[in-house]
Amino acid sequence: MTTSTRSLALLLILAGSVQAEVMKLEITERASFADGHHFGNVGPYERVKGWLRIELDPRGALHHRITDIGLVGTNKRGKVVFRTEFFLLKPVDARRGNGRILYDVNNRGNKLAVGAFNNPSGGNRNDPRSLADAGNGFLMRQGYSVLWCGWNGDVRPGGDRIMIELPVVRNPDGSSITSKIYAEICVSGSSKSQPLYWGNSVAYPAVSLDNGTARLTRRPFRSSPPEEVPHEEWSFARLENGQVVASPGHLHLRDGFRSGWIYELVYTGKDPRATGLGLVAVRDCISFFRYAQTDSIGTPNPLAGAIQKAYIFGISQSGRFIHHFLFEAMNTDESGRMVLDGAMPHVGGGGKGQFNYRFAQTTRHGSQHQDNLFASDFFPFNSVPQVDPVTGQKGDSFAKLRERGHLPKMFFTETSAEYWNRAASLLHTDTVGKTDAGIDPNLRLYFFTGAQHGVSSSTSRGIFRNLRNDLDHRPLLRALLVAMDRWVTSGVEPPPTAIPRIAEGTLIELSAWQAQFPDLPGVTRAGIMFRPLRLDPGPRWFTRGIADHVPPRVGPAYNTLVPAVDADGIERAGIKLPTVAVPLGAYSGWNVRGEAAGAGGMLGRFTGSWMPFARTRAERLKSGDPRRSVLERYPTKADYMSGVTSAVLSLRRRKLLLDEDVIRILEKAGRQDLWTK
Repeated sequence: MTTSTRSLALLLILAGSVQAEVMKLEITERASFADGHHFGNVGPYERVKGWLRIELDPRGALHHRITDIGLVGTNKRGKVVFRTEFFLLKPVDARRGNGRILYDVNNRGNKLAVGAFNNPSGGNRNDPRSLADAGNGFLMRQGYSVLWCGWNGDVRPGGDRIMIELPVVRNPDGSSITSKIYAEICVSGSSKSQPLYWGNSVAYPAVSLDNGTARLTRRPFRSSPPEEVPHEEWSFARLENGQVVASPGHLHLRDGFRSGWIYELVYTGKDPRATGLGLVAVRDCISFFRYAQTDSIGTPNPLAGAIQKAYIFGISQSGRFIHHFLFEAMNTDESGRMVLDGAMPHVGGGGKGQFNYRFAQTTRHGSQHQDNLFASDFFPFNSVPQVDPVTGQKGDSFAKLRERGHLPKMFFTETSAEYWNRAASLLHTDTVGKTDAGIDPNLRLYFFTGAQHGVSSSTSRGIFRNLRNDLDHRPLLRALLVAMDRWVTSGVEPPPTAIPRIAEGTLIELSAWQAQFPDLPGVTRAGIMFRPLRLDPGPRWFTRGIADHVPPRVGPAYNTLVPAVDADGIERAGIKLPTVAVPLGAYSGWNVRGEAAGAGGMLGRFTGSWMPFARTRAERLKSGDPRRSVLERYPTKADYMSGVTSAVLSLRRRKLLLDEDVIRILEKAGRQDLWTK
């Protein structure tokens, strides 16, 4: 049987039996957005909020990969039932929109797409209402229906975070499922109590407040041997109004946490959630708003008949979720239809995540200093078949979807920070970092040169040795969303992949990078990077999603590489924004922690560096900066603006910059006053 024949057979089977669907659409709010402002030809927008009740057959063909699905309670019809919150920004007249859903994977309950594309300054991004919350209005002017739903069952309520109600998994006799849990805590600053989880999350509660069977250790660096913390010095508790209160989800230290140290706790926890149902929630939410006319009881879909295409976007954790969603082949709904036409995971690095495992800690991800023992980065990494010579494993991330014929168009976008601290090179090299890998024709990879994980407006050092990175890479995201839509709808080829490569000498070992990075006054050079470990949680982890080794057994690290730099410390490869192509200094995705916050010399998790040029030749000679000064490069402001204009127009010709951002960038460059001092 050929691949196309197998795919057709699967679709016919699925189409014959709808096994998961939105049974009930409950709208709790429908109101005007942005004070009724008209966004170009699209007109006014509205907010639609509510809940979706989803039912699924746990025996369905597409659900066997959902961890513990057979242990979730069912209703009288033998169906698993759960609810997820949704939030929709749509044109009041949906027919005046562009016929596209942009689904934003919330990050720990937070909505990020409007901030990423619309550049609002302040406002309430989790509950957008006002014209200020709409920022520059880009997504609305384009006509997108922007959609969110809950997927992450461990999100802590509050802050207008979007929620999902995932069922707790229990033993067949109804008793609680228990297991050893590995938790890691690292704080920068002073604290005496911390939750057993990170990032707006809820911990798995300890079975007992008695810490006698638990083990707590600490170490200043990952490479340091752990030292055990005596049981009398800590407890399962939190500080509340200055009082120590017993709490099964918190850790209290009598003498407080040491700043920057890694604290590792192994304890017995209980009550895992059916985490993998979050994947189902995203699939069925998008499918419902894209295809359905009504729910099962006749409540109309607010987007009925208005949608032709659906795209997914996610930042950081949410980008990893998209990679994992596609890896688990969730892009086929229960009627055999393709759910997503395009996917844009942003700054997800090389990882996927703990999104479909028992006692999953979805918010955790490895980085150079922290969380090395959480299995967020695992084989396969590539978009084409690969072999890990260390383990003998074979596979590729998208094999299942490719066989079904439901692989969407994909843009993976990464910054410098993901190469240093999130193993981004593994997306396009072999696992030992020796050769470049092939790339699926449906995928483009883009490296945003010099950018850091998130966008910041401040260059203050904070806890770091170097000035912080304030490069704004959001104009590239806007242009790429337009390019994705043209690729999907009209077959217009997007900009070609732009990444550092081994064969071109632009993707190199850390030792080679250290040899070529210039010696700059007042700058501490990175001396370390993240290399994810081959972790072994036990034989059931990859087949049933259950860990038998807690913490996991540690194997050799995957070899990761970093982008090469020129004599100015500027990364050579990738897409260079005008502030990088016509530089006033060097940007990087790495920064180094100072001694005061602990873990001195280790990398910041998300923070890059800004290393400005001296203004004049005299200033650089005095400081010992080997790089040409600003005025040596651009004797007049006109010289500088000429360079910026050329860089801007080049990006525009390559479909990497929109006209509206051309104007913004030129205006900002025009405000530079280095020539008037």
